[in-house]
Amino acid sequence: MSKKFLENTKVFIEQATALLDYRPDIVKQLETPHREVRVELNIRMDDGSIGTFIGFRVQHDDARGPFKGGLRYHHHVDSEEVTALASLMTWKTAVAGVPFGGAKGGIQVDASTLSDAEKQRLTRKFIDGIHDVIGAKSDIPAPDVNTDGQTMAWIFDQFAKYHGYEPGVVTGKPVALGGSEGRTQATGRGCVYATEEILAHEGEELEGKTVVIQGFGNVGTWAAHDYVAKGAKVIGISDISGGYVREEGIDVADAIAYAKENRGLEGWEGAEKIDGAKILTMECDILVPAALGGVLTKENAGDVKARYIVEGANGPTDPEAQDIFDEKGIHVVPDIYANCGGVTVSYFEWSQNMQHFYWDEERVNQELRKVMKKAFADLMAIRRKHECNLRTAAFVLGVSRVKEALDLRGL
Repeated sequence: MSKKFLENTKVFIEQATALLDYRPDIVKQLETPHREVRVELNIRMDDGSIGTFIGFRVQHDDARGPFKGGLRYHHHVDSEEVTALASLMTWKTAVAGVPFGGAKGGIQVDASTLSDAEKQRLTRKFIDGIHDVIGAKSDIPAPDVNTDGQTMAWIFDQFAKYHGYEPGVVTGKPVALGGSEGRTQATGRGCVYATEEILAHEGEELEGKTVVIQGFGNVGTWAAHDYVAKGAKVIGISDISGGYVREEGIDVADAIAYAKENRGLEGWEGAEKIDGAKILTMECDILVPAALGGVLTKENAGDVKARYIVEGANGPTDPEAQDIFDEKGIHVVPDIYANCGGVTVSYFEWSQNMQHFYWDEERVNQELRKVMKKAFADLMAIRRKHECNLRTAAFVLGVSRVKEALDLRGL
């Protein structure tokens, strides 16, 4: 999947650069990462054996500001996947209008097999290997799949052993270590704000809409929480254990509490259990793929019944699936806009760290809403100009802003 993921990302970039009439040499410059770091990670496992893992950090572009992007711990992590994700971060930060570039990182490991002690040792070993290429003014990691505020706290501490106190080196930290209020909720919350924007444009409201969420990690749980708070009805959720469906509406608070206590939905009896793949083709108003990439393909896109798709995950839709959705008239709100709430509030956190002046959650949410509204207006203007879908509009916006910065800097 990872190689295909990278190829898909290039397809979307090249669709945008064709509209912008960029020369092939310019396209190659925009696609090519600045740096890739690959490190061997040897740690002592709890049973006394030696665990050997591979860590990656790909820094794609910093024309608009320091490299920025998450770290994921997953057995599918490899060079191609991380490169694709780093590229998406470059365009995402540009779409959001925050002064960052794009990067991504990860460790190839089945995180479910690690104890907390092993995860901490692995995280610290990773920072031993990359500390000289990250920093508050150079490259700023953040949480992603199977990493969280605790992981970021270990990074913050390990980095400090080499470079001293520098809270801006990483975002998504616990509030007690300089993290921002509202950061944990930001990606899922941003998806809900994005949903409200597209619905308003179509003359509709969120209240009363039915929602299906594939993936019930940080993004999916907070999106579910906020959809319900705004009057929508979540009728389907899923995680690695399968799908859970209740047409009358799922008790989201109960599902979140259960998943938190049991590290997943396995065994939850609050809804009918179905095959996890079927969650994507349920009848609903809004489908939110919020797990991993490549889940909407030419094989299943024709069966998707949602009227709106809001991409909480990175790269969930293949180009062939996007073509099918366009033919069916399904509105797809693309990842590099829909889930940019996380990096936007990461920017707020970084800004607070640099100033040592902190905001309350109300201000964070107000500022996030402002960014999401402006970015959507910018996307719609481009869509009207080029008569394209929202994904192409988002790539046109992101790519053109990076190209402008490159030209101005003379790189």
